[in-house]
Amino acid sequence: MNAGKYRRILAIESSCDDTACAIVEDGRRVLASVIDSQLDVHARYGGVIPELAARSHVHSVNAVVAEALKQAGMSLADMDAIASTLGPGLLGSLLVGANTAKTLSLLANKPFLGVNHLKAHVASNYLESDLEPPFIGLLVSGGHTQLLQVNAYDDICIVGETLDDAVGEVYDKLAREMGLGFPGGAVLDKLAQAGNAKAFALPVARTKNTYDYSFSGLKTAVLKVWRTEAAPYLSTQTPVPLQLVQDISASFQATVVKTLMRKLRQLSEETDVKTLTLAGGVSANSALRQAFLDLDADGFRIHIPAMRFCTDNAAMVGASAYFNPLSENQLNIDVFSR
Repeated sequence: MNAGKYRRILAIESSCDDTACAIVEDGRRVLASVIDSQLDVHARYGGVIPELAARSHVHSVNAVVAEALKQAGMSLADMDAIASTLGPGLLGSLLVGANTAKTLSLLANKPFLGVNHLKAHVASNYLESDLEPPFIGLLVSGGHTQLLQVNAYDDICIVGETLDDAVGEVYDKLAREMGLGFPGGAVLDKLAQAGNAKAFALPVARTKNTYDYSFSGLKTAVLKVWRTEAAPYLSTQTPVPLQLVQDISASFQATVVKTLMRKLRQLSEETDVKTLTLAGGVSANSALRQAFLDLDADGFRIHIPAMRFCTDNAAMVGASAYFNPLSENQLNIDVFSR
């Protein structure tokens, strides 16, 4: 392993629908961070189209790398290593970033470092902070929901994970069903802030493994409420009252947060690890962030990444490449790896 060996790393992230490049020093200091969003490309389809995502990465990746170097006032010669995400993610998208990074490493005669996308989200907590393991981490994104025990930089154990839908996935599916657009997380979060979280009683799933999650039942319950409550308006092509949409959103979001936080707190108390971290795109959710901050009053040590490091970005890839790069026998694209 080469943890901490390379001080200044140029990192590329292209696992899904954002093309990003960053330059990170010592795993914590962000010298440059550039993200080219594909939101406009996919919004009309209500979800990410893999082929369009890969094509957009091909179009943007060189410009994003050039802009990151320009922001930092550096060249490839100033880098100690080049890194990129190798998975999990969309195969075509991953190939664009990985091949670009490997080509740059050959041109500049610099080592190539592969990074696991989920571990990169965990590493977003190291950016511009002095956080060190051990800690308990909650990773919530569009494709994954995991409860993690981080014993050391290179020792991350999955204690529990979703058995079906990930949190971000449920947000997107509900928003699409309710005609609220894509991506659904930010839209539902905003609506929930003006709603009554106690308007509708929704289920919290029980799982065989105490620390696993399940959100498919909650998704079905919310859809049933929506179809029942909105039916009179939809059948007559009358606009659904905003308050109803807000109340459904608030009830759903409150149940999600309660489910996530209950198991997180239980694991912390069982292991006596009082430092808790949040990561992944859904960590930008206002209710979840507030629930984390509220734990500070109970004696927990809380760490949440800055908003710009919550969604997919290359700075977290640079941090992970410094603290927890993949070993030589793992340097292959793997869309299914953890």
